[in-house]
Amino acid sequence: MLHSLGVHTLQLLTQVAACILLFPRFLLTALMLWLLDFLCIRKKVLLVGSRAEEEACPGQEPPPDDPPVCVSDSNRMFTLESLKAVWHGQKLDFFKSAHVGSSAPNPEVIQLDGQKRLRLLDYARGKRPLILNFGSCT
Repeated sequence: MLHSLGVHTLQLLTQVAACILLFPRFLLTALMLWLLDFLCIRKKVLLVGSRAEEEACPGQEPPPDDPPVCVSDSNRMFTLESLKAVWHGQKLDFFKSAHVGSSAPNPEVIQLDGQKRLRLLDYARGKRPLILNFGSCT
């Protein structure tokens, strides 16, 4: 019972520490989403204003490299769903086992015959790199 309580306490502390570490990154990403939404809405408002001017001056054409902007309430970036997805992505990135500059993870793998279990890095030979190909034949 005491061991279980200690494990749950450690998991809770890990989650709290992760939240404290991830919160600044999350706020920065949320700010970027808000700015993108703001810029898209601003561009749409300016386009509506420029179209009114074009109707007054029909000789001018919009630049050809300027794509149309379609911003509505249904495709906004700064929504609760997008913020949840950003938070979930930040947590997945924080808790992943592989990080740049650290040693590679070495999970256990089972050979095709199902008889022998080895570690992934057991297949590496000398200084040659181990290449994993997760391709598809379809």
